[in-house]
Amino acid sequence: MRSGAVTPAPRWLVDEMLGRLARYLRFVGCDTVYVRGASDDELLERARREGRVLLTRDRELSRRARASFLVESPHLAEQWRAVRAAYPTVPTTVAFDRCTLCNGRLEPEDAGPAGSLADAPPELPRRGPLYRCCECGHRYWEGSHTSSIRARLATWEASGPQ
Repeated sequence: MRSGAVTPAPRWLVDEMLGRLARYLRFVGCDTVYVRGASDDELLERARREGRVLLTRDRELSRRARASFLVESPHLAEQWRAVRAAYPTVPTTVAFDRCTLCNGRLEPEDAGPAGSLADAPPELPRRGPLYRCCECGHRYWEGSHTSSIRARLATWEASGPQ
């Protein structure tokens, strides 16, 4: 790697203790696999096989992983700040790049005439683009929920590492 080059955020594998953190990493576009119901050995093997950094609150599991980050706090804001302090290349803005449900890639979707999508609000075309997950088909658009996420991320960033 060249001197001064920016290292991209790692690809994550998140255990079941950190589901909310996984969603926020996806909000900002990080490739984040969230796994529930797997054994420690299954998590370790998958992280190794896929070249992912394991995020966990389990000290023993963290010790056993080839690449891991132990998240000590049970509080989401503190978890976010700890990950950002250790991995400063983690983005801080909502990206509409990853599905928060399945981690699939999002792609822009043509909304067509106002109201043409049964599950989208009629004012959607005036609010901005519509995105669809390539894996599960879930739709995303700019709305009040996105504004709340942006505000929360900004607050966490402004308060700095704890």
